[in-house]
Amino acid sequence: MITTNQQIHVESNQLSRQRNYFEIIAYLDQHWLQVPLDYTKARMLQIDALLQYPSREFNTILVAGTNGKSLTAHFITKLCQAANLTVGCLTSPHILNYEERFSVNQTNINPKEFTELANQVINTLETAGISANSLELITAIGLLYFKAQKVNLAILELSENRTWDPATICKPKILAITRIINHAVTEINLSNHQDLDLQAEIATIAEIATKDCTVISADQSKISLNLLQTHIQAQGANWAMPVRKLVPLSYPFEQLHGRCAALAERVVQLYVEKYLLDQDLKTKLQLLNKPKGLRGRPKLETRRLTELDTEPTLESFWKTCTSSLPGRFQLLKQAKPTVLLDNASNLDALENLLLGIRLLHYRNNLNGLAIIIGCANNEFETESLLRILRYFFKKTAGQIIFCPTLATLNTKKTSYQAIQPWEPDKLTVLARNAKLKARCARNLTEALEWAEKAVDLRHGLVVITGSQNILADYWNLKKS
Repeated sequence: MITTNQQIHVESNQLSRQRNYFEIIAYLDQHWLQVPLDYTKARMLQIDALLQYPSREFNTILVAGTNGKSLTAHFITKLCQAANLTVGCLTSPHILNYEERFSVNQTNINPKEFTELANQVINTLETAGISANSLELITAIGLLYFKAQKVNLAILELSENRTWDPATICKPKILAITRIINHAVTEINLSNHQDLDLQAEIATIAEIATKDCTVISADQSKISLNLLQTHIQAQGANWAMPVRKLVPLSYPFEQLHGRCAALAERVVQLYVEKYLLDQDLKTKLQLLNKPKGLRGRPKLETRRLTELDTEPTLESFWKTCTSSLPGRFQLLKQAKPTVLLDNASNLDALENLLLGIRLLHYRNNLNGLAIIIGCANNEFETESLLRILRYFFKKTAGQIIFCPTLATLNTKKTSYQAIQPWEPDKLTVLARNAKLKARCARNLTEALEWAEKAVDLRHGLVVITGSQNILADYWNLKKS
């Protein structure tokens, strides 16, 4: 509840201090752990009220899950943008700057607007006597930005798969769930109810669904989906048929990101059918949908007519659509040797990356491979990490280089997460004991020097992964 004094403070905000861009960055960097998240979400609701409820100005879709959230949000945006819908997107984490988190129709907020909106949020809270966590501040900035841009729809990626994530103050029309992963899980022990951690995670994610919103998931575990459906329906939310297929993206993106694209496709179709009221926009978006009579394998005559038709179709859209998010399987072919960037920071994401490397090897017959892994904090379980790497290098020749990172991106850690140290020297010893060809570098510069000597300049591949921190190191190194 906002008091009269708080309203007076908000109205006199023009007298508050105006920080420059670099002061805003420093402020956000300092407030990730300095101010813990409010697990009751009461503070974020108060912030929304102080800012005149920007969360109520547009429809929202929330994206939750373990991996693939940013890509799913990206594909949803591309689909909607193809029909001239104005779509805001709030994603995490960033690699080089905070502006990467805020976009409208795939264009990031500019530093000037970001600074102005951040000042508005920070000063409003200071005059009201509220100290907020950086994730809450970022969410508020995003909501204000989308309101100012008059978006039709906002896609919000949840940084924390919890009901107290600040973005959950929005009442979503659709909750899209990518995958719910726990690497210690097998179908057998889950069916025997031995994996209590995963079951608790499923229940927690399900709690995000508000009454009457529609929930759709791309998780592939039938047991997980059944548990999720039970929790969703118990809360009065609508359960949609889960995603099974892969969208036919260009090679190798179909195998890696096809399910994220399929989830985005279903989300947009559901949104159009159930929630889009603008009939002109609805008609345009329906051009991207498959007519009911043409699902499945088309007849030759239908295919011929489709090829002659100049109207956009879902098939023609996906033929020209690839993953273009920086740091998510980003292939830099202009570099010599070719560099692959991927922000895989957990075992499931790393396995997907290794699949992508293998697919590239099948297509291009790589002449030399070096994988550089760098983290600020260790989010990999060591024994599982070494097992995955050993399996990969049994079939693919190459070497691995562990290194520390220089970048310190305080983008996600919260007080409930235990921070494990990243010890590349110890990992190197363990990797060598596991018969892996491994080295330990002092920094990314040294790691790149070793990698470039180990692979062919024209046909080799250097992979940089492990966290967004190591990717930030790479781009900072290239700028210097």
